[in-house]
Amino acid sequence: MIEVKNVNLTLQKNEILKNVSVNFCRSKIHGLIGRNGSGKTMLMKCICGFVKPTGGEITVDGKRIGKDCDFPESTGIIIETPGFIPYYSGYKNLKLLAGLTGKISKDDIRKTMEHVGLDPDLKRHVRKYSLGMRQRLGLAQAVMEDPELLILDEPMNGLDKDGVNDMRQYLLDLKSQGKTILIASHSAEDIEVLCDTVCEMDKGALTIVR
Repeated sequence: MIEVKNVNLTLQKNEILKNVSVNFCRSKIHGLIGRNGSGKTMLMKCICGFVKPTGGEITVDGKRIGKDCDFPESTGIIIETPGFIPYYSGYKNLKLLAGLTGKISKDDIRKTMEHVGLDPDLKRHVRKYSLGMRQRLGLAQAVMEDPELLILDEPMNGLDKDGVNDMRQYLLDLKSQGKTILIASHSAEDIEVLCDTVCEMDKGALTIVR
């Protein structure tokens, strides 16, 4: 699903990614581990087309990012803190986003919110959401259009123990449906429970762990 070939990224004379090459196969959960500043998030941004590498190439589902397409098709993304309109409800935010493509119905939005543990009828504005609720809403926006690929940077942030367990099971269910998931996490347990493959990043270089 994802091919990364000899990718380098230099920003303001700092080497952020150093000759990264890795393939991520379909229908598996792939883990990225590494301390803050190791390059995990930047690699994800390059795969998503948000940042253009200084060198190398990235192909997603057979299309080269930045050449055949600007952004990978059929991809749901959580990178850093998901941004929403603070004075809208969660449902209204998702409805607005869904309206950009017109791929899904109001009922689809409601079902997705329920799947991630949110009440679509809750009128509370997103600015009054807890961090865990915002994270669930971020996952809802990533999955609501039924993408083939999910790129999730620390999706468990702010979730309590029950929330983490729910999220893990939900991601495993998505894998069983044939989805490909790339996840970055600081939690060794998340990686152990979820991931079929694991890569470690350190100072911009990538090493395949398993």
